Amino acid sequence: MAIKSEIAWSRPSPEGFKIHVYARRYGGEWQFHTRLRRSEPWVPLPEPPLEDWNALLDAVRRRVPRRLFPPAEVVRIERMIRERFPDSCL
Repeated sequence: MAIKSEIAWSRPSPEGFKIHVYARRYGGEWQFHTRLRRSEPWVPLPEPPLEDWNALLDAVRRRVPRRLFPPAEVVRIERMIRERFPDSCL
């Protein structure tokens, strides 16, 4: 089964700017990167906020029916969210 390892989206920053985010699956782990403008380099995001994890989970869920990700990946991401953010409800 082929797995596309990169997913990208945009979200507003607390200051009101648009932030571009992408997550890459590398070695079984998800790595997040951000940038403000197209001309700027991607900066690793070591502790992504819950908002980014939820965006990743939503994107992976939408790709499961098209067989771009296995259903087990949704379960793995949900488990990672519960571990990092115990107060959140999925």
